[in-house]
Amino acid sequence: MPENLNLLRAFGGFFFIFWTAFNTALVDVVGSEQQIPLSVVKLWASAFGGEIKSIAAKYSGSQLLQKKYKEYEKDVAIEEIDGLQLVKKLAKNMEEMFHKKSEAVRRLVEAAEDAYLKHEFDADLQYEYFNAVLINERDEEGNYLELGKEFILVPNDHFNNLPVNISLSDVQVPTNMYNKDPAIVNGVYWSESLNKVFVDNFDRDPSLIWQYFGSAKGFFRQYPGIKWEPDENGVIAFDCRNRKWYIQAATSPKDVVILVDVSGSMKGLRLTIAKQTVSSILDTLGDDDFFNIIAYNEELHYVEPCLNGTLVQADRANKEHFREHLDKLFAKGIGMLDIALNEAFNMLNEFNHTGQGSICSQAIMLITDGAVDTYDTIFAKYNWPDRKVRIFTYLIGREAAFADNLKWMACANKGFFTQISTLADVQENVMEYLHVLSRPKVIDQEHDVVWTEAYIDSTLADDQGLVLMTTVAMPVFSKQNETRSKGILLGVVGTDVPVKELLKTIPKYKLGIHGYAFAITNNGYILTHPELRPLYEEGKKRRKPNYSSVDLSEVEWEDRDDVLRNAMVNRKTGKFSMEVKKTVDKGKRVLVMTNDYYYTDIKGTPFSLGVALSRGHGKYFFRGNVTVEEGLHDLEHPDVSLADEWSYCNTDLHPEHRQMTQLEAIKRYLTGKEPLLQCDKELIQEVLFDAVVSAPIEAYWTSLALNKSENSDKGVEVAFLGTRTGLSRINLFVGPEQLTNQDFLTAEDKENIFNADHFPLWYRRAAEQIPGSFVYSIPFSTETANKSNVVTASTAIQLLDDRKSPVVAVCPRKHQNLRAGTLKPSLQLPLLILMKRDALLFIETVGIQMKLEFFQRKFWTASRQCASLDGRCAISCDDETINCYLIDNNGFILVSEDYQQTGYFFGEVEGAVMNKLLTMGSFKRVTLYDYQAMCRTNKESSDSAHSLLDPYNAFFAAVKWIMTELVLFLVEFNLCSWWHSDLTAKAQRLKQTLEPCDTEYPAFVSERTIKETMGNIACDDCFKSFVIQQIPSSNLFMVVVDNECFCDSVPPITMAPIEIRYNESLKCERLKSQKIRRRPESCHGFHPEENARECGGVSGLSAKPSLVLLPLLLTIFSR
Repeated sequence: MPENLNLLRAFGGFFFIFWTAFNTALVDVVGSEQQIPLSVVKLWASAFGGEIKSIAAKYSGSQLLQKKYKEYEKDVAIEEIDGLQLVKKLAKNMEEMFHKKSEAVRRLVEAAEDAYLKHEFDADLQYEYFNAVLINERDEEGNYLELGKEFILVPNDHFNNLPVNISLSDVQVPTNMYNKDPAIVNGVYWSESLNKVFVDNFDRDPSLIWQYFGSAKGFFRQYPGIKWEPDENGVIAFDCRNRKWYIQAATSPKDVVILVDVSGSMKGLRLTIAKQTVSSILDTLGDDDFFNIIAYNEELHYVEPCLNGTLVQADRANKEHFREHLDKLFAKGIGMLDIALNEAFNMLNEFNHTGQGSICSQAIMLITDGAVDTYDTIFAKYNWPDRKVRIFTYLIGREAAFADNLKWMACANKGFFTQISTLADVQENVMEYLHVLSRPKVIDQEHDVVWTEAYIDSTLADDQGLVLMTTVAMPVFSKQNETRSKGILLGVVGTDVPVKELLKTIPKYKLGIHGYAFAITNNGYILTHPELRPLYEEGKKRRKPNYSSVDLSEVEWEDRDDVLRNAMVNRKTGKFSMEVKKTVDKGKRVLVMTNDYYYTDIKGTPFSLGVALSRGHGKYFFRGNVTVEEGLHDLEHPDVSLADEWSYCNTDLHPEHRQMTQLEAIKRYLTGKEPLLQCDKELIQEVLFDAVVSAPIEAYWTSLALNKSENSDKGVEVAFLGTRTGLSRINLFVGPEQLTNQDFLTAEDKENIFNADHFPLWYRRAAEQIPGSFVYSIPFSTETANKSNVVTASTAIQLLDDRKSPVVAVCPRKHQNLRAGTLKPSLQLPLLILMKRDALLFIETVGIQMKLEFFQRKFWTASRQCASLDGRCAISCDDETINCYLIDNNGFILVSEDYQQTGYFFGEVEGAVMNKLLTMGSFKRVTLYDYQAMCRTNKESSDSAHSLLDPYNAFFAAVKWIMTELVLFLVEFNLCSWWHSDLTAKAQRLKQTLEPCDTEYPAFVSERTIKETMGNIACDDCFKSFVIQQIPSSNLFMVVVDNECFCDSVPPITMAPIEIRYNESLKCERLKSQKIRRRPESCHGFHPEENARECGGVSGLSAKPSLVLLPLLLTIFSR
């Protein structure tokens, strides 16, 4: 018993010690969980919200404007926009605009063909023409150079102030061609007659820019005349025959298999020339063509093994992919051409039966240094008698031992033979096949109008960057009867159409705040879309490699099944709806909305047009009504401006109007001073209404600015407003030189002004806020760290149609003649208006910009308030035990005790708290995708074949090769590998470059229904508490976080994009997959009258006359 008692005492003592220690530890842990009183944070948030809203409302004048619009509310007519009718009307406008351009090109075709028909070739013709490189150049004695006569050039604003000659064209000749070659001189001579048509076209349609004729001989005649400058090497590499508009107009779509000999005899420079030949052939393929490349020796080697037995579309990405694989080819073994030919014919036949591809012309390109046979049995099996697959043969090297066989193969299969001895010969010889493929079209005399995809014209770069263009082109044929069967292509004429010309036909004011128009090609590639980003910045703006082949599905990526894309590609008319996530503010913020898409085709072109209207903002349009006198008076205010990129009046039609601003044009139009101006009467009427209703704000802002007691610390710098018609008013409360952000509301700040693509950022964000509240934000810098020192606050002015039920009303409206302000009160026009219950219309946005330091000071003042009677606060943001933040609805920090954190994403600073807010539902993560991204990658830097593309390197390489051949002949010793080892050896060093890629990244949005919350986070050895409280009437939140508990184990949450990496299997599937595309409507693959004897080497036919006759006999007996 005593033993048990002692045991019990010992246990009791141990338990007491354990319990004491446990409670001590528990007190330590709980003690570290600092409780932040919600009521105090709520008080701070309320005090700051009231103060900052009072400032924003006062200086913006929002209440005055809301009241002013309220006075007009009953007189405003509200109508629902019919999306289908709108897109059809826009498509019709674009059709008419495109038709004018194509008619200008057609006139050039007729003039060129007539001029050639009247011309007789003169091999001794001497003709001094204006050479675009040599014009105005003098020698050392001050005399003009030959072909470089005086050519008057005057800066012209229509051509971005480039010095041009609008009376004459001039001629560019590629560097590798002789300026006075008889073929070029004769072509330049007869094409001089185009000058008159160039000028006449420009007089008929002053919106035209470049017009040109690209000759099949290689020269390029351009109007207006302009001086061409060589590059740093003194070279102009431009060859018009290599441009997409030329190739597309000259030939029909084609399926091509390229066979490359990689047997042992192709070692050294021959293989380099062969690779460059392949690359040049790829340059001639466009988006309507399909191809594959097979290397052969005793075995077949698909350059891309994944694409075994099929063809792939010749878009930019696929061609670049194959070019990269070309570097991996090396020569060895014996060439077994028969195996390669069998494979190529089988592949073309099977691919044709799939219904994919061009379903038009087919060709095999053979690149080799010789063939031991003519392989007539293979051609008899697969290609005769119809000869539907053309054979083009390229003999690499100077030897002619096997030339006859290669000539025969080309001639017997309606192809062409050429020999390439040096790298300098490659481009000119590759071009020959285009003339052969153009024969059927020429014989048919089919002048098909072709339109290219969007591309960048660097010559017309403006303040906003490089200009996107599309080209309309048509082929020019010889009409001489004696050459009809030869199908002689003279060249291609074309004119460029800036994409912004399309945007001018689109009334942005009818598309609503978030609405936009877009157009795509028959391949589904974007012609214009506000989300198309053709440039990237690295020191200076550069073109993305694949900017011209961005698919609609890559920007409207929420449409996973390509319903919208496929309907537009198939030229259908209809409607499609889906929820979308649109990024704004340099991709850092996201707006989630539902879009209704309306689409139809643009007749006479391969394009389809779409219009996106966001539900709510894009469904209604209202019409106000004021007199012209009232509106003109209020347009005279100095603070009024209009969207430069919107088309209120067409100032391009007449040269005397081009210097006018849109505001000047409207004033002159309304006063009748410019009767030739064509203006959008409906838009101008609404501009007048907005000018009248918003006019009182000017006097209001002026009174504030003159009151010295107001804004004494100059915290508020700018007040501004914008309306749905693109009208803006701006008032400065400080001198222009005192502005903290000098770029705000200027052309340099493109995202914050009205432009052809979208409304200003502050306008769009205000429209998404709860009515009556302000949206606050700090502008993001393009740099990694945000350097902004200002805060913008904006709010939307709204009209509410609160009729109790949907009704159809007929409202009489006075019709007025907008010119000279005359009214015709006797004429009453009924206006059908479909009224929806509680239609909320965002008609205007007002706001201010204030100094960040001023804004933050207001926040810290509010955070020192407390409700205690003695004035002693239990907690304050000054305390070291807590951290106070002000964040916006997307999680970006506007105020922090650490000023350097301003502009950062909250999750980067307080990862544990942000993670908890996501878990609790206060914020939600939105996953976004960027299929136009550029990612950094380490690539192996090589000095091999690519260095030979420079003309000088090509010349020296050719000299080295000739000398090597001479040494080989003299000493019968192969020095080749030693001699040009410097040309083929690769320096194994890594170079960091930017490459196109796909990325995934997050954006964050607050949950509007959650106004306040608090929580605790279990960290390693403590609990971290926090409180989040919404700032009233704003998009802001105050977050107060315990600073004594550190959650280092929880990583920060970033918005950094993550590259989507595809495994080899998925890469292969992506290469093989082909989206729906629409083939060009015309195909000219063959013609029975075609003269196939023009095949580059008819002398070779004498070698085997029996074989030449074989396909002809088969043709006869098959009938």
